[in-house]
Amino acid sequence: MKLHKNPFVFIILLLGVTSCVQETHIKTVTFKVDATGLEGKREIGIRGNFTPNAWEEVVPLSDDDQDGIYEIELSQKTAASAVEFKFVNGETIELEGKENRTIQFEYRKETIVYETQFDSPEADIHRLE
Repeated sequence: MKLHKNPFVFIILLLGVTSCVQETHIKTVTFKVDATGLEGKREIGIRGNFTPNAWEEVVPLSDDDQDGIYEIELSQKTAASAVEFKFVNGETIELEGKENRTIQFEYRKETIVYETQFDSPEADIHRLE
């Protein structure tokens, strides 16, 4: 077998042989946000890179038992190591001028419950699986 004399061709071939695509895993996240401290009408939703149409539209959360805690469960097959998001109330985006919320993923299938209070940067993250 004769090696090509051009080192760039050799490097490209070597990268093609040794590169790999990162395996994807199902990530299921239940987002729970306590909106009991908000006054007026509540239209709680979420925007982020883990939602359909990432950052482009609000995905509504629901409060079926009327306890002021809004929830949604989202699942996605991904190789991402983290997601970023913020909660919204109507047109108001929480944590104005502050960093986005984040969840760091592990390299495996995961089921996570993310609990917080609207406009508070603190959160509890529970890994169930």
